Amino acid sequence: MNAKHALSLILVGLVSVWAPGAAAYAQAQEKPKVQMPQPGVPEVMTMEGKFVRAAYNNEGYVILGYQLANRSLGEEWMLLEVGMTVRDGVRNYTLTKDALSIETPDGKTIPLPSISEFRGGNTQALQAREKVQRDSINYFPPGATRACAISFFPDLGDRAMPFDEVELSSNRACVGRLYFRVPGGIAYGQHWLNVKFEKSLLRVPFRILTADEEKLLSKNYKDISKQVKDAFKPKG
Repeated sequence: MNAKHALSLILVGLVSVWAPGAAAYAQAQEKPKVQMPQPGVPEVMTMEGKFVRAAYNNEGYVILGYQLANRSLGEEWMLLEVGMTVRDGVRNYTLTKDALSIETPDGKTIPLPSISEFRGGNTQALQAREKVQRDSINYFPPGATRACAISFFPDLGDRAMPFDEVELSSNRACVGRLYFRVPGGIAYGQHWLNVKFEKSLLRVPFRILTADEEKLLSKNYKDISKQVKDAFKPKG
């Protein structure tokens, strides 16, 4: 009986050691989950690709590409590629520069710069880099088929004049570049692009990833074009 009792104690001990180890191994084998940040405002959906983000509500739709921003850690100027439109059935809306801002991980809200600040910054170098460090953002709701330029900040070598506003309509896919001067330089962490429409605020999340985060999460993002197509496919 003593031998049987001793054997039972050994088996119980082995099980108690194995169980936490097995649980830890199983947890390690699980695929990392991409947690969707909460915007704090009513939104229908946020869609994510590796360096592309899209968000929309019942009034507006915004898509942005930020690969260059992710490659500009510590730099003072941030360049974002953006596309915008209003939803079907929403009346035309004149979007002005003061309707746009970003929120940084430390909670600061940064507005768009003036044209003189933009021209005095190191923005021409960003324009050159953006030609190779970018992702397509040409994904819009199916009704937005007419090309439209957001000309807040024309290229420095371009003769085009800057405009402080752009008219959004449901059949126009408006695209352009936004620049922000970030005090202290671009930092890792969760950022937000804030876009004020006529009746609502849309907040598009984008995260400046560390090398480890990029490697870990890149395999978990779905194809952005398929997400947009599925989101706006006809119901029937």
